[in-house]
Amino acid sequence: MGIVNVTPDSFYAASRVEGEEALRQRLAQIRQEGASIVDLGAYSSRSGAEVVPPEEERERLRPALRLLRDEYPELIVSVDTFRSEVARFAVEEYGAHIINDISGGTLDADMFATVAGLQVPYILMHMRGTPETMQSLCDYEDVGLEVLDFFAQRSEELRALGLHDLIIDPGFGFAKTLEQNYQLMTYMPRLVEALGLPLLVGISRKSMIYRLLGTTPEGSLTGTTALHMYALMQGARILRVHDVGAAVETLRLYQMLQAQTPPAENPIWHYRHNH
Repeated sequence: MGIVNVTPDSFYAASRVEGEEALRQRLAQIRQEGASIVDLGAYSSRSGAEVVPPEEERERLRPALRLLRDEYPELIVSVDTFRSEVARFAVEEYGAHIINDISGGTLDADMFATVAGLQVPYILMHMRGTPETMQSLCDYEDVGLEVLDFFAQRSEELRALGLHDLIIDPGFGFAKTLEQNYQLMTYMPRLVEALGLPLLVGISRKSMIYRLLGTTPEGSLTGTTALHMYALMQGARILRVHDVGAAVETLRLYQMLQAQTPPAENPIWHYRHNH
């Protein structure tokens, strides 16, 4: 899943796209490098970002949605929004395929009913509070178990409304400390096993990487790639990324490893046993 931000203030400057020609170039790059999905966002979720009214969010999205519909029909379009009215606009007017909600339905009481009525796949992300308050809401007794409880409850609500095509996103960087993000990464197999839902991981160039390594978002591609391999090994099925080419290479290496059949017995043990 390649990230396209039609915003002036996303945390990673290289992901911001302004103007139709720059947008066309970014979409062509994403397609050429091998992405299956484009995740289109018009409202930055970083702490301290400007408040964007719903009508402005729609107008920021409109040129990109039109371009994707008319020139890139082979790409699956995901719209990153927590507003039900924006979700409805994107699906009904431009045929968007997926709604990606950072709030898991907590910031708009109409979101669950809206996506259930639209019958589009819904990415259910875990977050506490709002982007402005989330980093003060990191008091968990057991971060993995509490995220699991959130998903179990919210997915049950969605199924009761008739929506079954769900994807879960643990919300790395949202209402979690640096250490809690890594604790949650090790918990991912339990989320997959308990919920039986596809898992999306969005860690690309985030502070959990660059703060730990003492670098910047621009200097965190190596760390991102290392954690992408770990995420795949832990059960991730979608990687939401800024750098599609690097992520596709990581996926190819992972798939090659998965395709190998391990030997029936340890050859070193066999050699030592017979000598």
